[in-house]
Amino acid sequence: MAHESVQPPPQAAPLAEVEPKVKILPGMSSDMTAATFVIDQEDHTLGNTLRHCIMQNPEVEFCGYSIPHPSNLNIHIRIQTTPNTTALEALSQGLKDLYTMCDHTLKKFNEEITKGDYEIVSS
Repeated sequence: MAHESVQPPPQAAPLAEVEPKVKILPGMSSDMTAATFVIDQEDHTLGNTLRHCIMQNPEVEFCGYSIPHPSNLNIHIRIQTTPNTTALEALSQGLKDLYTMCDHTLKKFNEEITKGDYEIVSS
């Protein structure tokens, strides 16, 4: 059996600078109760559900989202709050609430699958 020479692994390319997932657009109010956030690589799926979760917060006066251009995958979320909280805190709480809802849904789904409490429909 011939000996194969072991080659050292190739040097990894330097990591590209990672863009932040969430950015705050210029124009945030001085008291931080109004701001527009950009979330990259997201669409209506996150935009509408996150808007709904944020609007459940009684300290939020307005929350809306838009997709500025269909060829760019990012959403703009505008949040305006009462003086009792900031737009950033409202966004953070909305993301936590959405995570909790998704986690609950996944647990319930897995419970039903484990119980076998479902019907397979053939076409």
